[in-house]
Amino acid sequence: MTELQQLKGFYEKTNHFFVTFKRPNSLELGKKEKSYFLTDPKRNPLLLLQNFFESLSIFLKEKPRVIVSTGAGVAVPMCYIGKLFGAKIIFIESYCRITGPSFSGRVIYPISDLFLVQWKPLKKFYPNAKFLGGFF
Repeated sequence: MTELQQLKGFYEKTNHFFVTFKRPNSLELGKKEKSYFLTDPKRNPLLLLQNFFESLSIFLKEKPRVIVSTGAGVAVPMCYIGKLFGAKIIFIESYCRITGPSFSGRVIYPISDLFLVQWKPLKKFYPNAKFLGGFF
């Protein structure tokens, strides 16, 4: 969430919203920005199914054309739903991922339209990713 907020200059003049799970910084963001709070699947199949239906409901209501994500399991269903409906998927691998991929990165990489990494060693896991250096 913090990483996406640092990109505010790129999205602040567009119609946007946030999809995340409840934690202190996201609840604070929800007071200032349009936000939806989903069930965190925590790699639990039943919670993942619940998250999927929550994500589908939000997607059908908002109809985003582009989904930008920095990951966490909460984002995976939304990205797949978006892809099924023709949305562009932009994934930014977390700055803290230096030598190995994240779970959400590995799952979203195959469907992403643009996949960005901030560390060169990650290119061996994501050969089609764009390396931009540390931009956070």
